[in-house]
Amino acid sequence: GAHIVGGHASEIIHELAVARQNEYTVEEVDLAIHAHPTLSEAIAEAALDSMGRVIHI
Repeated sequence: GAHIVGGHASEIIHELAVARQNEYTVEEVDLAIHAHPTLSEAIAEAALDSMGRVIHI
């Protein structure tokens, strides 16, 4: 599961809802296309961070 709290949570929760519904792995979340520049890039960064490959944090 996932929790997103904040003023723009509705802009990124869909990515995690799709990942949860399809039982994506962290690697699959990372491989998904994340629009730039958007808040949804935070999901990709979190996935990379969990694998020790973070770029921007």
